[in-house]
Amino acid sequence: MRKTYFIADLHLSENRPHLTKLFCDFMRNQAPQAESLYILGDLFDFWIGDDESSPLIEEVKAEIKCLSQQGVKCYFQHGNRDFLIGRQFAQDCDLTLLPTYQLIDLYGEKILLCHGDTLCIDDVTYQRYRKKVHQKWCQWLFLCLPLKVRLTIAEKIRAKSQADKQHKSTEIMDVNPDFVLQTFKQFAVKKMIHGHTHRQNIHQIPPHFTRIVLGDWGETASILVVNEQGQIQFLTGNE
Repeated sequence: MRKTYFIADLHLSENRPHLTKLFCDFMRNQAPQAESLYILGDLFDFWIGDDESSPLIEEVKAEIKCLSQQGVKCYFQHGNRDFLIGRQFAQDCDLTLLPTYQLIDLYGEKILLCHGDTLCIDDVTYQRYRKKVHQKWCQWLFLCLPLKVRLTIAEKIRAKSQADKQHKSTEIMDVNPDFVLQTFKQFAVKKMIHGHTHRQNIHQIPPHFTRIVLGDWGETASILVVNEQGQIQFLTGNE
C-alpha cells in the first residue's frame, strides 16, 4: 500500500547525538517504505549557510541522498531554525525545496503544508524578527560573513530565543485559531499539516477542517504516516 511520511522539528545538532541516531534509524528502516518524505522544517537546530560542513551535516546529506536514490521523493520546507538551507544543500542530497506554503495532492486530497511559524501571529516579537531575517538582502549580507562570525551570531540568536520563551505564554507561542481558519479559506483546503509548535495532535475544526500538528523529536521520533486510503497514524520510530 502506498504511503507518505511527514516529519518536522528534529533540531539535529552535534550535542544531541541520540537525535541523529533516531534520524538515521528512521531513514534506513522506515522511510524506504514510503513513496515520498516531507520534512517540514527545523531538521537542524540552526543553519548558517550551505558552505558549512561537519560530520553531522555530511551524515544527514548522505542519508537523504541514499533514500532519494532508492526512489523515495524527498521534500524540504524551511523552518524557523534552518531557513537558510539553500540550493546547494538540496542539490547535494537530491532534495526538493518547497515554498513557505505548499499545496499537494495526497492520494486525491488537496493538503496544505507549512512549517507552522507563520500561523503563530500572536507572537508579535517573533513575527517582527521573522520578517527581517527573511529579507533577501539581509540573508545575503549574513551569508557574506565568515563562518566563525555567522556561528557566533547564530548562537547568540538561539540563546536569546530560549531566554525569550521563558517570558511568553503557551498561548502566544501556539497558532492563532482565527488566522488558521483564514488560511484554510485562503488556500481553499480542508486539511493542513504543519510542525513548529511541538504539540503533536489532530485537531478537528468545525465545520469541516482538519489541522494535523507534527511533534518534535526527543526521546522518540514523531512520524506522521498517511496511506492511499486516507488513514492517518503517528509513529514513534521502528514501527
